Amino acid sequence: MSIQEEIRQLAKAKNAVIMAHYYCENEVQDVADVIGDSLALAQKAAQTDADIIVMCGVHFMAETAAILCPNKKVLIPDATAGCSLADSCSAQELAQFKQQHPQTLVISYVNTSADVKALSDVVVTSSNALKIVHQMPQDAELLFGPDANLGAYINKQTHRQMMLWHGGCHVHGRFSAQQLMAIKAQYPQAPVLAHPECGKDILDLSDVIGSTQALLSYVQQHPEIPAFVIATEPGVIHKMQQAHPKAQLIAVPYVDENGMVRCNQCEYMRQNTLVKLRDCLRNEAPQVTVDADVAQKALVPIQRMLSLS
Repeated sequence: MSIQEEIRQLAKAKNAVIMAHYYCENEVQDVADVIGDSLALAQKAAQTDADIIVMCGVHFMAETAAILCPNKKVLIPDATAGCSLADSCSAQELAQFKQQHPQTLVISYVNTSADVKALSDVVVTSSNALKIVHQMPQDAELLFGPDANLGAYINKQTHRQMMLWHGGCHVHGRFSAQQLMAIKAQYPQAPVLAHPECGKDILDLSDVIGSTQALLSYVQQHPEIPAFVIATEPGVIHKMQQAHPKAQLIAVPYVDENGMVRCNQCEYMRQNTLVKLRDCLRNEAPQVTVDADVAQKALVPIQRMLSLS
């Protein structure tokens, strides 16, 4: 029996649903029941009738599933799979901000801990942030966090002046405009697809800006385009290639501190492996739980997000 067959057999026997983010390794995506970005995974978690949810992603995603599904067991293949963006905003710092700005509405990106969500007025993802900010009262003072790049992009699109938390994704933040311009010179006809967590210098050079799901949909909907330049975590290229098999998909690299050009992968997402997934199902561990009081408070802005979406 292959490890993939064993995983599927274990999932069936335990009535478990396997969810995977687009940034996971190809083989993890291929064995999953549900593949998506943060919004899709949250929506599917809220709807599933499985007894066990295995979240192949990072810790905040498993926390979100645990908040939405308090009567289900939520597992993660590697409990140490964190997120640089979530780490850039602590609940203590946000609580201090709220004390100083009690009238400010807090819009928190889904890439945050359960404790931060519990202090927020509404949660958003890159898929729905524009739509939700458009629905906020025009006279309201807003804080958007923790991703300053995404917040700046939304400010530009909505003509708002939200205050921005100074956080960011280490993957999207290390793309180089110089590297991107070199690729554009090599592939001048290929549209550049970028995630709004990228810096303004990258977004200014891009043709399509959107969430992971939106970028995947763009490739799928344009079979006539022979090549695309991708400025986001390259795990999504696996599904892009399946959606458009003939396309040439060029991942934008980054230059490390030693001047080496490297593939811009999220090392935290890559902690999800087939072996860890199998063992997670076998042992029903590591399990992710959220304090009941925190979960109750965090559920409110998450449900608000789902309704406004």
